[in-house]
Amino acid sequence: MGRGWGFLIGLLGAVWLLSSGHGGQQSSETAAQRCFCQVRDVNLKRPCPFWNDISQCGRRDCAVKPCQSDEVPDGIKSASYKYSEEANNLLEECEQAERLGAVDESLSEETQKAVLQWTKHDDSSDNFCEADDIQSPDAEYVDLLLNPERYTGYKGPDAWKIWNVIYEENCFKPQTIKRPLNPLASGQGKSKENTFYSWLEGLCVEKRAFYRLISGLHASINVHLSARYLLQDTWLEKKWGHNITEFQQRFDGILTEGEGPRRLKNLYFLYLIELRALSKVLPFFERPDFQLFTGNKIQDAENKMLLLEILHEIKSFPLHFDENSFFAGDKKEAHKLKEDFRLHFRNISRIMDCVGCFKCRLWGKLQTQGLGTALKILFSEKLIANMPESGPSYEFHLTRQEIVSLFNAFGRISTSVKELENFRNLLQNIH
Repeated sequence: MGRGWGFLIGLLGAVWLLSSGHGGQQSSETAAQRCFCQVRDVNLKRPCPFWNDISQCGRRDCAVKPCQSDEVPDGIKSASYKYSEEANNLLEECEQAERLGAVDESLSEETQKAVLQWTKHDDSSDNFCEADDIQSPDAEYVDLLLNPERYTGYKGPDAWKIWNVIYEENCFKPQTIKRPLNPLASGQGKSKENTFYSWLEGLCVEKRAFYRLISGLHASINVHLSARYLLQDTWLEKKWGHNITEFQQRFDGILTEGEGPRRLKNLYFLYLIELRALSKVLPFFERPDFQLFTGNKIQDAENKMLLLEILHEIKSFPLHFDENSFFAGDKKEAHKLKEDFRLHFRNISRIMDCVGCFKCRLWGKLQTQGLGTALKILFSEKLIANMPESGPSYEFHLTRQEIVSLFNAFGRISTSVKELENFRNLLQNIH
């Protein structure tokens, strides 16, 4: 069991699908190979849909370095259809013809087109995140290995505003019940803290789970920032490492008046949720028609083999989380609750476009979409079970954006779990 978890966390925490096959050895690879390891389409220029007074972080560490077009493998560029208008139009024509072929031909052409529009709407209604338009002229390819998630110096009122809006306006709670975001900073006493958690325990399991997922995501991000903190910044070098004081301020039971340990419990809850989603989506990736296309057939086959190895490793530990208790009971009420759940999370994904630090925005969007993809999988069990063994799967589908986000988000939460052990060891040496 120890070897299995070590393999799983190490593999996912380092690079997505290990396309190079050399782990952290990057220097001898081509730019294309480096960029493919964790390449992602992202639009970091989308305007904030909720407020205009965004203070952009001007620090060098807040910037994101995109890939140049010649650094991206042709297979990936072809898959996103950003560089070939002819290929894009041809694909759309083929897909439309195939989709129309599945529609009753006795219907008028106008009705057939309407049916296709309904299908597109149904596809979007299953999504828990508002994905970037990768065909936008503002969309860029970003190598996540060259833009690691770490402390950038982005903090203060602007950063607080993001999380405050997420918790106070998008979690299932009345605004009169304030969550103790940081008891030291807010000055909220134990009486209000107890009021919040007493109220939270009175919620249904779905709404409690929603809050715990957001809290777990927040905790995971804080672990990353504490583990890769800027410890030294001189004209000679920058030194990044574990900041024990920062970790304690965010998670110590006494310093946070009992809030920190709750955050860490929620982090593990998020970890179990994402494990469960990955175990359930295995049939989608096992289908022979699913290919990780980069243009290199040998590498593609190796990538898929590694992916299935990871998923089977996860599958061997079946007791991750039982989501069958979600949205049970009265079907009408359950359907409304599920829709509210989805819309609340979708709104949070939009808030990520309001983050003033581009690198923070990049990783916030990725991890939010990764969790949203995991939720989409959890609530699509019947659709996954009914997928055809070959050919296109219209009822359940994951885009390349969703796949990249899913695995990189799990890589991040896996890294958080690993870093907790590192901090535990470091704290034991403090007397």
